[in-house]
Amino acid sequence: MKRVAIITGASSGMGRRFALTAAEHVTFDELWVIARREDRLNELRGALPGQTVVPIALDLSLPESVVTLASRLQAEQADVVLLVNAAGFGKFQAFKDIPLDVANQMLALNCGALMDMCYVCLPYMHKGAKILNIASEAAFMPVPCIGEYAATKAFVLSLSRSLGRELRHEGITVTALCPYWTRTEFFDVAKKGADASPVNYYNVMYEPEDIVRRGWRDLLRGKDVSTYGFIARAQLALMKFLPHSFAMFVWCKQQGIK
Repeated sequence: MKRVAIITGASSGMGRRFALTAAEHVTFDELWVIARREDRLNELRGALPGQTVVPIALDLSLPESVVTLASRLQAEQADVVLLVNAAGFGKFQAFKDIPLDVANQMLALNCGALMDMCYVCLPYMHKGAKILNIASEAAFMPVPCIGEYAATKAFVLSLSRSLGRELRHEGITVTALCPYWTRTEFFDVAKKGADASPVNYYNVMYEPEDIVRRGWRDLLRGKDVSTYGFIARAQLALMKFLPHSFAMFVWCKQQGIK
């Protein structure tokens, strides 16, 4: 039985960084990297000589893509030792300004695909296997003009924590990685299609390498939630005590949102 590590959203950002560093933290025979852009996946394979990297070009927002992966897992009878769900996107727009098809795609990818990946991989996971789901610090409060994205990440956080508790007796670890502002292509997508982005103030910008390094550390230590950076941790601590209405008031003042 071959040991397989699976990483979605592997063509860019933190997903790509997780793929590049996976062999440093987990032992596997094959690394399955999943994203829409096949050329990016082939480039990633070239950046990992000596490893068996399997590019799988799929749009996980489409239900048939997860069915395709499930069939492949069954055919291979793989032993899934790692699942990193890094596929997802957000939009910096008021809810009413996001086209309905884009809003539905965001929901399908950020929530549906992540949940489906957990469902189809779990039958092939055994004691010692690990799941890392990328949520966001936005998961801890409502965020005007990133409202749908924040809501999808609240889903990811809640699902990850409850799933981790359910799987504890099986020896399978689930960690929700909750990054703060991080320098990735996320911003290019988030602002695309908007005449003027309502979100332009970032009090700090972390590097993806640092977020991923902390994610690996916390995953291997069995933590259910992983965060990085003093400012991010301080804000998270404050949100445990401040009413969401006040937190939203501060956020809107920072961004100049009326």
